[in-house]
Parts: sequence; structure tokens; C-alpha cells
Amino acid sequence: MLTVRDIRAKAGDEPITMLTAYDAVTAGLVDAAGVDVVLVGDSMGNAVLGYDSTLPVTREEVASRTGAVARGADDALVVADMPFLSFGTDLETGIENCGRMLKEEGADAVKIESSEHTVDLTERLTDMGVPVMAHVGLTPQSVNQTGYLRQGTDPEEAREIHDLAVRHEEAGAFACVLEHIPDNLAAAITGDLDVPTIGIGAGTDCDGQVLVINDAVGLSEGSPPFAEAFGNVREEMEDALDSYVEAVESGEFPGEEHSYTEPELDDLY
Repeated sequence: MLTVRDIRAKAGDEPITMLTAYDAVTAGLVDAAGVDVVLVGDSMGNAVLGYDSTLPVTREEVASRTGAVARGADDALVVADMPFLSFGTDLETGIENCGRMLKEEGADAVKIESSEHTVDLTERLTDMGVPVMAHVGLTPQSVNQTGYLRQGTDPEEAREIHDLAVRHEEAGAFACVLEHIPDNLAAAITGDLDVPTIGIGAGTDCDGQVLVINDAVGLSEGSPPFAEAFGNVREEMEDALDSYVEAVESGEFPGEEHSYTEPELDDLY
């Protein structure tokens, strides 16, 4: 089973693969494919819970699905993505909510969308034995302030993102997600950090890459421009569902091979 130390050791050496998963079945498939890190992302809000953003996702929803993913993945590192307002209100609440993902649900680490106020939290969590993956650049929990636009496109904002990544490494983060920032900024951050960077819409120079599972397998109706579908699961599901409806309505399913007759009941019925 991969550990935080294993992931750290891959920095600058071996590409890191990371995908989201929200249930045990998907986690098992992702794990069997050899993916290094399974992220129980708050992207579940858009991907599977029917919300318009990640903001409504609760700690309880992430906890339940983290437990399912941890039960489904044998080898990959399982990271719980801490949802909006599960941290940041006060240090004690953040520590408790993060710690419970490891203690009660079986996560190996937590991911926190990073800002000025999460530096101290990262340091405290690390001191207490809770590994932290930082996340800078586009942070979807800040969508009401930033939108879903590329971040770090002017020098001042780029320096702020770079500084946040460095400060979270110094606070103890074992890795840092870089989302939707210019390639050259991501390359600079990757070069200046000793811990691995994992990019999503951040170019080719990061130490690893992450995608939402729905985008990667072609289940989403639409994907961001920096994602790629490596299959067409949506079309396969649509074909299978159409075939099921047709088979039931035509009387083709269930057939004799799907049924059982009990001989001892022949005298009764």
C-alpha cells in the first residue's frame, strides 16, 4: 500500500497519477488500474450529488464516501477532500473534522484548499500526524470570489500563489495540487518545492496529474478544457439502459435462464 512517504519520494522522479472516486466500486477499479492516489473530492457535489458547485457538500457526505472509497481501494493512497466550512472557522474544529477522516473513515490524508488561514492548520495537523495535501491556484470553494477562471495570470497574483505553495510546504504539506494556472507558473512552483506538485490544468511540468473520474472516463456531459476523456462510459451506459428498457418492454427479459421453478410447488399452483 502506498504511503505519504512514497508519494513524496516520487517528486522529480516518477509521474504521480491521481483520480477522484466517490464509491467503493469505482475506487476498486481505479486502484486496480494502478493509480497512485484516490481523491475523495468535494467535486462529488457536481459529479454525483446534483449540486451546481462544491459549496453545498457537507462533511458528512465526504465522510461517508471516504469510508466507501477506503474500503474499495487496497493499494492507492486515499485522500479526503475537506469541504467548504469544515475548516477555517476555528483551528479546533478544522483539526477535529480532518482527524475524523483518518480515525473514523480510513483516509490516509486530507486535502485542504489553501489560503493564508490554512498555513497554521496545516502545521498543526502535520504535527498531530494528519498528512495534508495543499491546493493552490483555482480553488473551487472560492468560486463566488474568483469564478472558474484561470488564476495567477498577472505577476502579483502569481507571486501570491507561489508564496502560498511554499508556505504550505514549510508548514508540512506532503504535496500540493496546482489547479488552472499558467504552465510557466506551475513549472516555477514545481522547481522551487521539494514536495511533489499535482497539476490539473497546470501544464506538463508538474510531478503528477489529477482528473475528476467522470471527465477521465467520459461520463460527464461536458468537461473543462484542460480535461480529456479516455473512454466513453456515458455512451456505453446509454446503450445498455436503452437495451434493458427494450428487453423488458418486449418480453425478452427475463427469459427462462433468469427464472426458477420449484417442483414441490406444482401441486399447490
